[in-house]
Amino acid sequence: MSEDNPRGGLATISEVEALADQLSASADALHRRLLQEIKAHQGDFSDAEQAMFRALNDDEQLLRQRANSLYANAAAALVPSLGAPQQRIIALTAAAAEEIRKIGKVGEAIGLVGGLLSLAGSALSGNFGGVVEALDQVQTHIAGVAAHKKPPATP
Repeated sequence: MSEDNPRGGLATISEVEALADQLSASADALHRRLLQEIKAHQGDFSDAEQAMFRALNDDEQLLRQRANSLYANAAAALVPSLGAPQQRIIALTAAAAEEIRKIGKVGEAIGLVGGLLSLAGSALSGNFGGVVEALDQVQTHIAGVAAHKKPPATP
């Protein structure tokens, strides 16, 4: 909690707008990553690959729509009872965008993007419990992606 807002994150219009900024940055990172994967792909795309890319593209559009809704409805999307500090919310969403950018396999982004979508939807509806759950989900997926990047320990 900050001195400006002792109640915690998402309790002011500017904090909701900051979350919308981070969600937009995550959508941008996902878009760049999808284009990178498509350009680097050799040969035909399998049905499973096509389905994954379509689903992630749909998720990108949904992230953008939810971010835009947060901008438009910031006053109504306040979650004053949320005790999570704004710095944690912004740090997690920024980390998610960075992980999407450098993720090893684009398919690993699915759970992370799902968590961001849950966060955006919960913030839009002012759902305190949903925001907390979504923050935990994003943090779990970031940790999971990081764990996949570590080389296996040698005995």
